[in-house]
Amino acid sequence: MPAKGCGKKSCASKKSKGKKALQGAVVALVTPFKDGKLDEESYRRLVEWQIKNGTHGLLTVGTTGESATLSLEEKKRLYELTMEIAGGKVPVIAGTGTNNTAQSIELTKMAAEIGVDAVLMVTPYYNKPTQEGLYQHYKAVAEAVKKIPIILYNVPGRTSVSLAPETVARLAKIKNIVGIKEATGSMRQVTEIIQLCGNKFLVFSGDDFTAYPTMALGGVGVISVASNVMPKEMADMMNACLKGNWDKGRKLHFKLYNLFKAMFIETNPVPAKTALHLMGIIDTAEVRLPLAPMSEANVEKLKGVLAEYKLL
Repeated sequence: MPAKGCGKKSCASKKSKGKKALQGAVVALVTPFKDGKLDEESYRRLVEWQIKNGTHGLLTVGTTGESATLSLEEKKRLYELTMEIAGGKVPVIAGTGTNNTAQSIELTKMAAEIGVDAVLMVTPYYNKPTQEGLYQHYKAVAEAVKKIPIILYNVPGRTSVSLAPETVARLAKIKNIVGIKEATGSMRQVTEIIQLCGNKFLVFSGDDFTAYPTMALGGVGVISVASNVMPKEMADMMNACLKGNWDKGRKLHFKLYNLFKAMFIETNPVPAKTALHLMGIIDTAEVRLPLAPMSEANVEKLKGVLAEYKLL
């Protein structure tokens, strides 16, 4: 039998500001656009629908939110808007990572002042820092903004650099670095991080297809693309794992697997936005260049998957 995931008591040890624990299905929210601008009405509708359907937490301005093409003013507005809509019902995590340490500090200070529950910081992309450079980057942000919990974000498929488990373990000794979103797809990586950091360090799967095995190894949740489209089912899977109900969790994993694949038939978040538009949750599937709209052939494939789940 797999080891139990993080139970309520151990996860609660790193609660955010007395609110609900950082665990379970955290949706990596898309950022709806209309005519090139933030579509706040669609965003509000999406977030409210997520909360209604049991999502455990909200991540705004992440990869799925097209953070790379958002202005500073837009990021600030999304932090504020997400906090307003959430109303304390679920934790809010703000993406504040960039490949510029000074700018990352600026964004993290802004998010902390707005009152978010934690920040998610991607490894610096393009620069290709060494492990020591990665350590010093995160250490600088943690020391500059001491009162906000920081979740590391390792996604080498996008950034070309990966946080080694040993570096994660060094960073875990810094008080306000509380966890990691691990998106290598490697269960060896997850195993070594948990082995080195212990069960108080929060390990989130960064890929929907690794959510169940990550939980079995002792993870606390998933920061999920698929939760945009099927929030209730993703929350149900995480609830089952948190309670040690591995049979139910495994059944939900296989039930959702075709959706997991469909969310990546083109570059994320193009499929998620297209799905949400087809479902009537957001007004357009608009993405910002250099991302492009989904091809007609893949739209038809996506429609088939959504019909399979009775979402159309």
